[in-house]
Amino acid sequence: MSTVLVLNGPNLGRLGSREPDVYGSANLEDLRLLLSASAPEGVTVDVRQTDDEAELIHWLYEAVDTGVAVIINPAAFTHYSYALRDAAALVTKAGLLLIEVHISNPHARETFRHTSVVSAIATGVIAGLGFDSYRLALDYVTRER
Repeated sequence: MSTVLVLNGPNLGRLGSREPDVYGSANLEDLRLLLSASAPEGVTVDVRQTDDEAELIHWLYEAVDTGVAVIINPAAFTHYSYALRDAAALVTKAGLLLIEVHISNPHARETFRHTSVVSAIATGVIAGLGFDSYRLALDYVTRER
């Protein structure tokens, strides 16, 4: 059985109530259910969320150590966390897939959201498609594993 880590950064634990006009009305449990239902047989989707940068970094280390693909929504850390970027680079340098996802389209929002320090080392980036960004990433990583 294989596992895909789906890692979510700060404030995403408030999905469903935080800016529903931007992020929709579905919550993290809804995302977990969607991805579990979308996963091919034999694939476990491990959805996690933290507001703690260090915890997110340690989860990336875990991905490297266990050899699992990562789907990551770094949230606000996307724009400035070089520590997270360096940990994410360990994933791709280990030959593992790392797909950066965003629920909204950062390029259609405030200027400070236009830059991602993670994108350059990610295998790919999917943004602006709501929870479908995650579903498309899951489809890709399970086909490419």
